[in-house]
Amino acid sequence: MDRISLMLNGVQTEIEADKNWTLLTVLREVCNLTGTKCGCSTGDCGACKVILDGEAKNSCLIKIGSLEGRRLETIEGLFQNGKLHPIQQAFIESGAIQCGFCTPGMIISAKALLDRVPNPTDDEICAALSNNLCRCTGYVKIIEAVHMAARLLAE
Repeated sequence: MDRISLMLNGVQTEIEADKNWTLLTVLREVCNLTGTKCGCSTGDCGACKVILDGEAKNSCLIKIGSLEGRRLETIEGLFQNGKLHPIQQAFIESGAIQCGFCTPGMIISAKALLDRVPNPTDDEICAALSNNLCRCTGYVKIIEAVHMAARLLAE
């Protein structure tokens, strides 16, 4: 086993894991952070999205050994002081959640976008979510949720 030191959801963390394990496996099996979902294990669905050094990434494609000293945010890191993040609230209020399986990845992709572009266009939202698949909502309500989140964050 290897020791990997990184910033996880704002907390300096040491993780003991085989350096060749995927970040997805480590988050779910070692850290007990199960909000990040395993959809395909090939980087095609976006259910396993995390924010790594400010960019949305598929955790199923990242080896934990490559994360020494890096900054990582998961869906669990958005819930602060007993309150939902405005993006999470917007997804609920907009009806952008159906089965919920893709939701953590969608929210993480939306956060990475809104951290860079506070008031994105539909095209920018679609581009940011292009690697996130949803089989329930159709994407209209998800796009509406990102616009609502942008407004909530601007308040």
